[in-house]
Amino acid sequence: MMSWLSEQIWADWIWFPEGHGWADLKDHDGKVFPKTQDLWATIPIALCFLVIRQIFERTVATPLASLLGVRDKQRVSAPPNPTLEAYFCSTSKHPTQSSIESLSKQTGCSVRQVQRWFRRRRNQDRPSKLKKFREASWRFTFYLLAFFAGLAVLIDKPWFYDMKQMWDGFPKMPLLPSQYWYYMIELGFYVSLLFSVASDVKRKDFKEQIVHHVATILLISFSWLVNYIRAGTLIMLVHDASDYLMESAKMFNYAGWRKTCNFIFTVFAAVFIITRLVILPFWITHTTWVYPQTLYPPFLGFYFFNGLMFVLQILHIFWAALILRMVIKFLPGNDIVEDERSDKEETESEDEDNGREQREKSKNGHMQNGHTPLNNNHRKRH
Repeated sequence: MMSWLSEQIWADWIWFPEGHGWADLKDHDGKVFPKTQDLWATIPIALCFLVIRQIFERTVATPLASLLGVRDKQRVSAPPNPTLEAYFCSTSKHPTQSSIESLSKQTGCSVRQVQRWFRRRRNQDRPSKLKKFREASWRFTFYLLAFFAGLAVLIDKPWFYDMKQMWDGFPKMPLLPSQYWYYMIELGFYVSLLFSVASDVKRKDFKEQIVHHVATILLISFSWLVNYIRAGTLIMLVHDASDYLMESAKMFNYAGWRKTCNFIFTVFAAVFIITRLVILPFWITHTTWVYPQTLYPPFLGFYFFNGLMFVLQILHIFWAALILRMVIKFLPGNDIVEDERSDKEETESEDEDNGREQREKSKNGHMQNGHTPLNNNHRKRH
């Protein structure tokens, strides 16, 4: 039964155009072709990346952070309070005004003290600036090296200049050693990102990042299996072209180098839009979606590959909107770029402003979560 099911899943007509199949990818006459078992090499490569990352962050990123002046703010810890801690962990990290007043009565603390406790408790869970810097510097280093390695792999290839040649002789295109290592290292890195997702800084687009990593891993793996390698190398190069700029902008942002951060972020925004919203859809995706249909009838593998491409394109449009919103924010006032995906640390002044806003709403009789506030007898501020 399992043998029959495997044969049906890996049937030639599903993954290759008519007249071609897995037999075309068997080594012969000194020519080597990609194999399914090659992908297992990405697991030890990913584990090596996790080890190298720990060494890099301790020996390179941390001293670099000190050199650039990255400093963490001194955080005040929330005092132990079992009632508030239970609510924080099981109910909500951001209690409503009515909940705050109820907790105030239960604990004997003032409303302001409860608000301050939750603010300090939330700040305790937020990653430090040093942690963010180390993570950004690690990704910056990889993406920078990967981009120039990709250029070295592709610069002398004819399909780098004429993308239609990525299908010349498909699928009987022999594998080059440079392509092998480029693929294994890139795929190993993305697998390592999935391994470390639990400990990495979680941003507001966390779910989108997971979808991106999974789609990227599937896309790279599938393109390897069916020998879409020429297209795959171009796609990876386009992605690496802007990523190292974003990570370097984050590094200078955490270091407080405002003008440097703004300049690099502006360059990043331009490169991102050109590569992800122009080159990728109108050149590469056009060559993987439109042009192949002039060579052979579409098949399931063709739709699967391009479906993943469209998923990535939707994510690129989503991120482009965030990037443009950040650019619009900082250009007129020349303020420092804030990563809109980050969860910013709250301050005492923000806590006071929130408290003042809640009191004003209470005085005006505004509704709170569908019912009126429980207590309007706050002291007036003079």
